[in-house]
Amino acid sequence: MGMRGTAGPSRVALVGIAPFRPPCQLPMASPTLRTLARSLGLSHATISAALNQTGRVKAETAERVRRAAAEAGYRANPLTSAVMSGVRQSRASTFRGIMAAVEIAEFNRPADAVRYHAELAAGATERAASLGFRLEQFLAGPNHVPMRRLAAILRARGIQGIVLLPAWNEPDLSELDWSHFAGVYADYALGRPALPSVYPDHYRGMMMTLEHLRSLGYRRPGLFIAQQQDERIQHRWEAAFLAFDANRDGVHRAIPRLKTSGPDRAEFIRWFQRHRPDVVLGHTTDAIAWMEEAGAVVPDQHGFVCLNLLRARVPCAGLNLQPRLVGSLAVEQLVAQLHRHEIAGLSRLAPSISVPPAWVDGPTVRPAVRTDLAPLAFEEPSLLDRLSSAI
Repeated sequence: MGMRGTAGPSRVALVGIAPFRPPCQLPMASPTLRTLARSLGLSHATISAALNQTGRVKAETAERVRRAAAEAGYRANPLTSAVMSGVRQSRASTFRGIMAAVEIAEFNRPADAVRYHAELAAGATERAASLGFRLEQFLAGPNHVPMRRLAAILRARGIQGIVLLPAWNEPDLSELDWSHFAGVYADYALGRPALPSVYPDHYRGMMMTLEHLRSLGYRRPGLFIAQQQDERIQHRWEAAFLAFDANRDGVHRAIPRLKTSGPDRAEFIRWFQRHRPDVVLGHTTDAIAWMEEAGAVVPDQHGFVCLNLLRARVPCAGLNLQPRLVGSLAVEQLVAQLHRHEIAGLSRLAPSISVPPAWVDGPTVRPAVRTDLAPLAFEEPSLLDRLSSAI
């Protein structure tokens, strides 16, 4: 019997099996107070009171509500309680919430730091108002509101956003429960907790200032600064001063910085007569009189620059650290956190924004570059000059 040839490969039909299609995965809606109320058979008001711990709900009911909210992944809107609290106090249609500007009470804060805080708070208040928020100020620390008590006060007021004003000493905010708040520090970064920060860019300000003084013809800048002042900003003034000098024309002949525990007339005059800077950069304007006492002629032959014009007691050239802008940007960062539902106690990231200082002309520097100056490189005083200045 002969074999039948095959016309081609056999085909098997699968009957009753539909082709695979991945299921349509729609995003699950976030649980709300109303969905929690329906699932638990309770009223919306009861759910809200239980989660806000107002004390108007039985303890066992409040615990059941909180447990169900945690299991459902419910997260409160950080703006809701603030808005509702504000609406009860204000009928303005643009009102969106309340923020706190928290200042730590410190006995050794200098007067210029008080003025800086006032300017910063003014900028923050103005920007908050323009965004529909009211900024309320709180003073915390010794002989004022304790940190542990502050958290309860803020929550009772419906406040969940904090702008922390700069502290003169390194602050420890570990006693403040940050698990319910968004926060921004208006100074250099904190470690406890790690908050986003906004601060003046001292390093950039020094670089900009030295470059401008160079364009005016100054060749021997000298830095006069308090030790604590430099340490507080992590030596940024000094670091920029040294970096600028080390990379200018390949010459590194810096005048030694004068770092003191406080203004010291006798020490300053000795330093000035020995090293002969043609322009001094510092914070205290008392140095202008000390320079003239040591033989300087300001501004014809010598200059003085105030590194923070809020500290100037007489008209002079210097830097505006722009505290109002720092405060304004801090509020903007805080509003962004609230809209993103970010909580400071849960965040691992602490981004920072630096604000460059603004140069302000004044009568203590020459107004224009002169053409009869010494060469650009620093010139060391001669041995004879050193000996004569020491007599």
